Amino acid sequence: MSRIRALHPQPLLQGFAGSLLLTLAACNAPQPESAQGHVADAPVPAAAVEHYQEPARTKKTELQRHAAIASRPAALQPGVPMADHLPPAYREQYREQYQTLADNPVQAVAEAPVSTFSIDVDSGSYANVRRFLNQGQLPPAEAVRLEELVNYFPYAYPLPSGDTPFGVATELAVTPWNPQSRLLRIAIKAADLSVGALPPANLVFLVDVSGSMDRREGLPLVQSTLKLLAEQLRAEDKVSLVVYAGSSSVVLEPTAGSEKAKIRAAIDRLRAGGSTAGESGIQLAYRQAQQGFIKHGINRILLATDGDFNVGISDFDTLKQLAADKRKSGISLTTLGFGTDNYNEQLLEQLADAGDGNYAYIDNLREARKVLVDQLGSTLATVAKDVKIQVEFNPAQVSEYRLLGYENRALKREDFSNDKVDAGEIGAGHSVTALYEIVPVGNQGWLQPLRYRQAEKAIGNQGELALLRIRYKAPQQSSSRLLEIPIEAQRNVPAIAQASEDLRFATAVAAFAQQLKGARYTGDFDLPATAELARSGKGEDRYGLRGEFVQLVELAQSLQTSSSPPAPNTAKVD
Repeated sequence: MSRIRALHPQPLLQGFAGSLLLTLAACNAPQPESAQGHVADAPVPAAAVEHYQEPARTKKTELQRHAAIASRPAALQPGVPMADHLPPAYREQYREQYQTLADNPVQAVAEAPVSTFSIDVDSGSYANVRRFLNQGQLPPAEAVRLEELVNYFPYAYPLPSGDTPFGVATELAVTPWNPQSRLLRIAIKAADLSVGALPPANLVFLVDVSGSMDRREGLPLVQSTLKLLAEQLRAEDKVSLVVYAGSSSVVLEPTAGSEKAKIRAAIDRLRAGGSTAGESGIQLAYRQAQQGFIKHGINRILLATDGDFNVGISDFDTLKQLAADKRKSGISLTTLGFGTDNYNEQLLEQLADAGDGNYAYIDNLREARKVLVDQLGSTLATVAKDVKIQVEFNPAQVSEYRLLGYENRALKREDFSNDKVDAGEIGAGHSVTALYEIVPVGNQGWLQPLRYRQAEKAIGNQGELALLRIRYKAPQQSSSRLLEIPIEAQRNVPAIAQASEDLRFATAVAAFAQQLKGARYTGDFDLPATAELARSGKGEDRYGLRGEFVQLVELAQSLQTSSSPPAPNTAKVD
């Protein structure tokens, strides 16, 4: 398939128009003028958690909005109703930040038989990609992280047995986009915990109330999200609220989870305005978390921000090191991303990684409910930390391989056994999927054979395809445990149509991620084929997430085939 090219915003499909109009209509109710400080003198009346509103537009703000449109580059000129949602005039420039990473290279087993990486349970990339598509444009390639798209969905993987905190399974099938290769799936699944079974929690809400959050998808959505979480708190839990803009302050001292009215009132009092001293807020949040520290409990900061730090320490590496240093005290950091245009996704994803937490992007209240209600146990409770995967391929069975995704989680071979090297965490109920595309010996691969290479000799058990090693630590331990699981070779590998529903669906998601990034390896396997494969693996789909994915693939197809971008908006405002 040809590379999917970036497009200007396009009109949404007719099927999305109704929900878009309802969304716009729900956003017109007035709210009090924003104050320059971050906490108002009196609380705003609590609104229903399911709804949030933006300030009413005045003649002045309408003029500013049209001026912002006119000053935009041609590539950002609106051609759809969604363009009505513009940032304030002081943030006109589109400057979202993402980490640019090259795809994992093809490896020859004779030269590099071992692949090592850290697991990743983040899901923020999927919600962010969905946001772009629902706004009528294809996401930038660097915003697409394949493993986060695949791991967004729940899977029916085997549960743990014995004293291991997670179950492990593997599966093989013929690759749908390359009949010469096979897909190897490694599946990890941790047992879930109900909210009542979680240890007592000491949570600190750290909220960005700077001017860049003064938008409908910023602070109002944060407030609704935090109130969802507040409803899940128990009497033995406690929560604090810290805010930062030009400076930072404590809005709510440690408060028992049973005092929900007090917690909601503190959340409702927040107002946005000012610059962004993110480092100051993080430091204060860690002090607050240490003050309420619960031994053998959950001690976690939940940072809600667009990541646009511009006061104090804003250096990327310094902020990462700050989070890495603080995790040693037993306090983890989860990041919840909000906003558009100035969104710093690279910072939030890497901060969560350094802070032994997870990263999610919240584009709507449904996503907030998924992360902080339906999956609260996995968001808060860690069952295994520093989880590393290492696969050693048998050159008698496999000639080449490539790891799909996990580019920013790559580890050196020697890092696998080094307990001082940090890796990812698995929360209660989390599932982790890793996919390798492998070429069996004798099949045509991607690499040109070497002229002078000696014939490969079988090593070890010829019936083994590979050896899977998993190393992990229990949450309160500093020494790791090692699991070794041989993966048996199969004489007759099934076609993808005969594979499990979970493998078919995960393969469709992996194909979609590659297609959004240029389709370098997926050949003629196009978006309609991806949608059809996803439909075949939809299964029960209790929460409708897989059905939504199929719609996103179809929406991307319509954007890909659009003939031309809309004409620039040249209207003037008198």
